[in-house]
Amino acid sequence: MTTIANRPDTDWSTHPADEAGWLERAREVRRALETDAAARDRAGETPYDEIALLKRSGLVTLLGPVEHGGAGLEWPAAYRVVREVAAGDGSIGQLLGYHYLWFWAARLVGTPEQIEAVEADATRNQWFFGGAVNPRDDDVTIRDTGDEIVYNGRKSFSTGSRVSDVTVLEGVLEGTDTHVFAIVPSAQDGIVFGDDWDNIGQRLTESGSVTISDVTVPWASAAGFVDKAFQPRVYNTLNVPVIQLVFVSFYLGIARGALETALAYTRTTTRSWLHSDAERAVDEPYQLDLYGDYQSKLWAVEALADQVALEGLAIHHDAWNVTPEQRGAHEVRVAAVKARATDVALEITSGIFEGLGARATTSQLGFDRFWRNVRTHTLHDPVAYKRREVGAFLLRDELPEPTWYS
Repeated sequence: MTTIANRPDTDWSTHPADEAGWLERAREVRRALETDAAARDRAGETPYDEIALLKRSGLVTLLGPVEHGGAGLEWPAAYRVVREVAAGDGSIGQLLGYHYLWFWAARLVGTPEQIEAVEADATRNQWFFGGAVNPRDDDVTIRDTGDEIVYNGRKSFSTGSRVSDVTVLEGVLEGTDTHVFAIVPSAQDGIVFGDDWDNIGQRLTESGSVTISDVTVPWASAAGFVDKAFQPRVYNTLNVPVIQLVFVSFYLGIARGALETALAYTRTTTRSWLHSDAERAVDEPYQLDLYGDYQSKLWAVEALADQVALEGLAIHHDAWNVTPEQRGAHEVRVAAVKARATDVALEITSGIFEGLGARATTSQLGFDRFWRNVRTHTLHDPVAYKRREVGAFLLRDELPEPTWYS
């Protein structure tokens, strides 16, 4: 049987020459994923083939340095790529987006030497990143043994788990409140994935629990530490705005996938209502209004997302000198687009059924997967708190304080 990773209808032997080419590559990946997305969602199997597809396409090294075989692109392009992939399969879009964040983790908290080493190895070897960083769990503890540190504990969520080559670990040094990030191989005796992700949506994200037992890391690999002391800078806190824009990207991608899949069904299959004067569903006024409304809203939030991503470039370009004011103002804009993307994605993925009709609710078609995917992940952190960040900025001139969620 031809697997999704080896379908013969694509030639990816060379990398695209520019950003437009990479976006087209992402659309090719989307087309490969969407052909059997509903069936794979029902099966819920570990997406080894899907990650192989991402690697073969070259998308996993989109942010990697050109000199090591990467595309050398920046975050605005990465967000748009995630959006395209998520339109074909929301789970794989999430996995790719999280991968980009964890690939970037060295830049966020590492020393210049660590950044160069990690990005060279990750790009050359096409590492796929997972992350065991769930701030609401009891912290993984870290023991200092001299030249090394040793991680022990458990996390409820570890997105990417069994499909990852490396995992970003986070824990707290015993007797302190010092958090330490490190990148470790996923395939080792000290990391046991629970294989217990059984949620209604994002079923292929491998987001179950992980148990970490005596995972040893040299102090030299502790991200951002020099002589066992962390080197702080404001850019360390950019993980939240970046991951929130990743969320926005796959929410909007899932919404677009739902809308375009629904449009195709309504054009070809949905019947006009027996009391309608229209012979075709596409001529019914309420259908024109429904799809026109949803597309207009989606275009608007996509445009806002693109603008906020571009605004963040100045921060990424001057990572060693970012001020708290720059960071806070950017987070307010991120919070705003996160709120709007959540609302529009939930509205579209649940509302498309009005344009589809009762026959479209068959599980074989799987139209419900779009809503299940969005509904599952939008509960990650309450959107009301994002709106509150914007309101506090407007009414009280307050900038969000950096936390795990703001």
